[in-house]
Order: sequence, then C-alpha cells, then structure tokens
Amino acid sequence: MDRPDIPLNALRVFEVAMRQGSFTRAAIELRVTQAAVSHQIGRLEDLLGTKLFLRTSGGLVPTDEGKALFPVLEAGFDAMARTLDAVTGRRQVEVLHVGVVTTFAVGWLLPRLDDFRRRFPLVDLRISTNNNRVEILREGLDMAIRFGRGRWDGLASEPLTEAPLAPLCAPSVAARLGRPDDLAGEELLRSYRSDEWPRWFAEAGAACPRLAGPVFDSSIALAEVAADGLGVALLPVAMFGSRIRAGRLVAPFDTAVDAGGYHATWPADRPPTSAQADFLDWLRVAAAAA
Repeated sequence: MDRPDIPLNALRVFEVAMRQGSFTRAAIELRVTQAAVSHQIGRLEDLLGTKLFLRTSGGLVPTDEGKALFPVLEAGFDAMARTLDAVTGRRQVEVLHVGVVTTFAVGWLLPRLDDFRRRFPLVDLRISTNNNRVEILREGLDMAIRFGRGRWDGLASEPLTEAPLAPLCAPSVAARLGRPDDLAGEELLRSYRSDEWPRWFAEAGAACPRLAGPVFDSSIALAEVAADGLGVALLPVAMFGSRIRAGRLVAPFDTAVDAGGYHATWPADRPPTSAQADFLDWLRVAAAAA
C-alpha cells in the first residue's frame, strides 16, 4: 500500500509521552528537552489535524484520538524491536518496569529475585513498590502486581497466589487470647479496607466489636505495630513467614477469611513483550512451587 511520509520521530515522542503521562518524564527517557517533546507533539497534531492531548491543571489528558493511536504505535514499535533482534541474531537486554504492592514485594518477591536474575540475564527487572494504588501507563510501568479479586478495568490479569487474612500479633498479646471474643479487649489495627475485621469475626462466629483502632495504608506497617505488641493486625499470613519464624508474630486463631489474592496485571490492549513473557512464566513456576 502507498504510504504518506510517516513522521517516525514525532510518533516515537508521542508514544513515550503517552506511556509516561508527562512531557517532562518523556524528555528524560528520550534524553531531549521538554521543549523538544512539546514541539514534536505539536508538529504531529498539526499533521494529523487533531489534538492528541489536553493540557489541564492536573496534567496531560489524552484525547480519544490519542487513546486510539497509542496502542497501535506501541505494538508497532515493539514488533520492530523484536524483528531487528531476530535479523541481527541477538536479543538485547530488555528493561521491564513492574510496580509491586509493598507487602508482596517484601514478603514474597524480593527474596526470590536472585533466582529470576540468574535464569533471565537479558531482562533488566526494575521494581517500584506502592500501597496497591497504581496506574500502569501513567507511571511508566509495563505491568503491576496488586492485591484484589482479579477484576480491573482495561487490564488483563493472572492470579499468582491466594492471601487469606488472619489475626497476627506479638506472643505477649497472643497469651491473652483464648477465643475470638477476647479480641474485644485488644487494639484492633485496621487497613483502609473497612470490611475486613467484620468479615473475619463473621467467619469466626463471633460478634465484631466497635472498631476504633488506627487505620494503616500498608500491611508492612500493620505488621510492625503488631509485632511491637501494640495491637492485633489482620494480615495475609503467607507474606509474613519470616516474622512468624523469628517469633515476632504469632497467629492466635486458625480462622482466616478470603479477601482476595495477588495478581499480575498489564494493559489488556498491549501484547506482552519478551521480558514480560519471561517474567510471567517465572512467576507462574515460582508461585506454583510456593
């Protein structure tokens, strides 16, 4: 088919700006000035006769035209990179940016990373942690590992491991607990998911006391406060094995409640890169072994 002059440089700048969600971050990735990025985007918009971004006080907002163009360009650039690797007979080191909820990063992923790096030396895995609130495209990520029930708009997901919640506390606190009703006399530490303690008490067949303890946005913080004897936390027990083995935390009751699990997620309209496929394959094997 006949092709008009294709402004490859401007299209590349647009693809990076969409992925980064910022002209400033796009300029850093491309190693050019912010003015150069703005100029290329303006040139592309003039050529196409349509706006690709709206500039608002809250940052860049892609238009419908920009949203339609982005996945096509991203897939095209990825395909070109794979083909060039095949033509030259080599696969270069590929950077993979993954956002990971902190609890999973500390309790499961980081202790296993040496194994991944040994097996996949051509994947430069770069981890950034979060409190389970993450926007893959806006934060320049390829994928994210998050806690939930596996349903996120616009994202494909794959379950990795279940994470039922159970009370954990210091041994000195556990010594006072003989049955679930005894928790009414303790400080019940809470996450931002307000239904967890009521659901656990219902599962345990006990009345949920009035909840007035501190609210935390991190399970790691909950665990540390509980280990210091300052309350009882409802936590994914499997993520705190090291603290349990060290005797800092104990589980006074066997009852656990299903609140979701950890899932690998990525934009549904983006085909997996080679690095992403390697990481997903490794996650599947490691999760099954665990």
